[in-house]
Amino acid sequence: MPARNTVKIDVEESFYHVYNRGVEKRTIFQDEQDYKVFLKYLKDYLSPPPKREDIIQTFTLKGTSFRGVPYMPNNFFEKIDLIAYCLMPNHFHLLVKQKDKGLMQSLMRSIATKYSMYFNKKYSRVGTLFQGIYKAAMVTGENYLLHLTRYIHLNPSQYSSYGEYLGIRNTTWVKPDLVLSYFSQNKTDSDKLTSYKTFVESQIEDKDMLKGFVLDTP
Repeated sequence: MPARNTVKIDVEESFYHVYNRGVEKRTIFQDEQDYKVFLKYLKDYLSPPPKREDIIQTFTLKGTSFRGVPYMPNNFFEKIDLIAYCLMPNHFHLLVKQKDKGLMQSLMRSIATKYSMYFNKKYSRVGTLFQGIYKAAMVTGENYLLHLTRYIHLNPSQYSSYGEYLGIRNTTWVKPDLVLSYFSQNKTDSDKLTSYKTFVESQIEDKDMLKGFVLDTP
């Protein structure tokens, strides 16, 4: 089952359930743009970085021109896989797999800083946006991995990876194949997706069973 001493357990090739919410449970996604900006940041961090030759720019300083590459933020392509996610008005859930130690911490620090700067500028506020450091529990065991994706996708939000799992969307930086592979034995792609949908939605009444390993409730 998931290890509950958050963040302290940092293991390569491991899955983590990552959670954070607004300070004092405040709303962190106030409109559609906020959701889309957060997802855009995830996309930027998890997609292949641009080639240097494609982003070379000319800079002028005190009348002298220079050619070079602008600052490039951290990139986690092929370093972190986003298995599932859900964004709610005052919190979010991510299920990720990090390939090496420290990558998840770096990703979460990067996205929290960037989104907080965007949010504070947009809404003319100052101070902390999130309730302290994120929480992260290492997830071990196939059963817990599967049920955790179910828990994430049962949240009533249009801003989740459930569409990728049902084949409604194809998002390159979301990786549902690992989980769906457990439903694919001797089945067509269509049957595989139907099986996962049934797994998620036929057990809504059993949501309480997940409380033993989810991180928190908003």
